[in-house]
Amino acid sequence: MKIEVYSPTIRRKEMDAVLTALVEDKIGPGEQSRLLIQIAREKLGFDYCVSLRSPVFALSLALKSLGLEEGQGVVLSALSPCYYLNVLEDLKIIPLYADVQVGSPCLSRETIKKALDSKPQDLDVRAILLHHSLGYLPNSAIIAELNLPLIEDRSQSFTSINTERNTENTSVLTILGLEERDLLTAGGGALLYAMNRKETSALRKYDTLPPEYGLPDMNAAMGIIQFREAKKNLERRGEIARVYTQAALRTRHKRFVDDEYINYAFPLVLETGMKDVKSYARRKETIVESAFENTIMGSELIPIGICPEAYSLSLRTVLFPLYPRLRSEEIEKVSKLIASLP
Repeated sequence: MKIEVYSPTIRRKEMDAVLTALVEDKIGPGEQSRLLIQIAREKLGFDYCVSLRSPVFALSLALKSLGLEEGQGVVLSALSPCYYLNVLEDLKIIPLYADVQVGSPCLSRETIKKALDSKPQDLDVRAILLHHSLGYLPNSAIIAELNLPLIEDRSQSFTSINTERNTENTSVLTILGLEERDLLTAGGGALLYAMNRKETSALRKYDTLPPEYGLPDMNAAMGIIQFREAKKNLERRGEIARVYTQAALRTRHKRFVDDEYINYAFPLVLETGMKDVKSYARRKETIVESAFENTIMGSELIPIGICPEAYSLSLRTVLFPLYPRLRSEEIEKVSKLIASLP
């Protein structure tokens, strides 16, 4: 049986929670959704939060909360998820693409400033959209020195309050996706939260959103267990990543600059062709994927010359299976695959 790249960490506890919600007819937004926010607040320390059916809603409401208007601009990475573009197009907000720093999937203050310096003169840029790609954390405190509001997407970099960066004076609004491939999953949905009271007022107006926007209790019930089990699952991811890292040291392929990293996935930047590695992995009964195929750059939605470093990474970065449900023999199998890559 082939080892897949992704597998949501859904165990008996998650299934029992969902079944209980179904038996009690708690399907739409309600008490479970409110309990999820309470538990998430204990872990993340935010001041205020809205639970939503989709990260699409979360991003749209975040942009509206900052008062962005048609024709204004927002800075974002070329390695951001494709759905960002759909939201920006719907709101008629102009994307200004910034390249990632060398050897990293993250934006930096320097790459953002370079994009701002070269923007069209008539483009009024009002915010920075900061995606934590593959669990790597950009330095939001330094980026905030550019004096633009931040929207941080932590869907792939969830951590507890004890290990969060100090965002007291930096992050304005944060998105935590709960989709199938996010670090925490509720089968779908997102939390949109503010760390400080001065931003809370912008979110409070969404208290009375129609129920069609809210996170259903069925999903929230699963999300509650995911938050409670997060520490154990993150520790397990770290154990697996350490095994893979030792295997990767025996190859010519490179890891990203590991400034601050949550073990969302295990990426390698290849020195050989992507097709060769994928083919080799299939022969070893393991699935690997291009790390950025579902990003704006990876989907070829922008010209390749705009962000050359992001383009290079989109062609050469591959992901290996990394999730808590991997068995010991599967971890050993993937580790041997990494160590023997062509």
